[in-house]
Amino acid sequence: MFTHFVRRFFLVAVLTVAMAFPVWAQRQTTPPPAPPVDRNGLGTAPGDEDEASARLAHDMAKKANLERHAAIKSDAEKLLKLAVELKASVDKSNENLLSMDVVKKAEEIEKLAHSVRDKMKGPN
Repeated sequence: MFTHFVRRFFLVAVLTVAMAFPVWAQRQTTPPPAPPVDRNGLGTAPGDEDEASARLAHDMAKKANLERHAAIKSDAEKLLKLAVELKASVDKSNENLLSMDVVKKAEEIEKLAHSVRDKMKGPN
C-alpha cells in the first residue's frame, strides 16, 4: 500500500510539473519589443515611416510643381499683355521718337521674361 501511495504521489507530482511547465515557460519568454510610436500615438512599423515620408516628399514636390506651373502661366499671360501694349505703343510712335513708356515696358518685359525662364528651369 505504501508503494501504491508513492506511485500515486510520484504520478501526481510529474503531472503537476508537466502541466505547470508550459505556464512557467511562457512566463520566462521576453515580450516582443513595442513598435515605434508616431506623433499620433499609433504604432507604426519602420517601413511604414519610410513610405510615409517618401509619400509626403512626393506630395510636397508635386504641390510645388503645380504652384510653379501656375506662376509661369500667370507670368506668361502678363508677358503677352505687355507685348501687346508695347506693340501698340510702338505703332503710335514714329521712327524718330520713342516714349519713355515704351522703354519702361520693354524693361518690364525683359525682367518678366528672365523670371519666367528661371521658373521654368525649376529649383536647382
